Amino acid sequence: VQLQASGGGLVQAGGFLRLSCKASGINFRLGTMGWYRQNSEAQRELVATISNGDSSTDYADFAKGRFTISRNHATRTTYLQMNNLKSDDTAVYYCNAQYSGTHWGQGTLVTVSS
Repeated sequence: VQLQASGGGLVQAGGFLRLSCKASGINFRLGTMGWYRQNSEAQRELVATISNGDSSTDYADFAKGRFTISRNHATRTTYLQMNNLKSDDTAVYYCNAQYSGTHWGQGTLVTVSS
């Protein structure tokens, strides 16, 4: 299983980014996909997940109203649209797949300058 995350970068507070995670080696349609994040001082925390069935979504409280997770089965890609970014959103963002175990991507760094 490979999860290739991209889209991170440096953005000013109030700006936006869209992260992408392309999956291979996994039955994408059957996996629950998610995004997690970790900064240097904290444990890895859930950002959002999207289910394999009805694509129902779940968000951490800090992500509600600002972040949107989505998935495209044709391209096997999971997205995280992040709007109104804050300095506290600075972290490495990891793509996650739940299918026959837990799988992680390599992470993409998001830096929000105030």
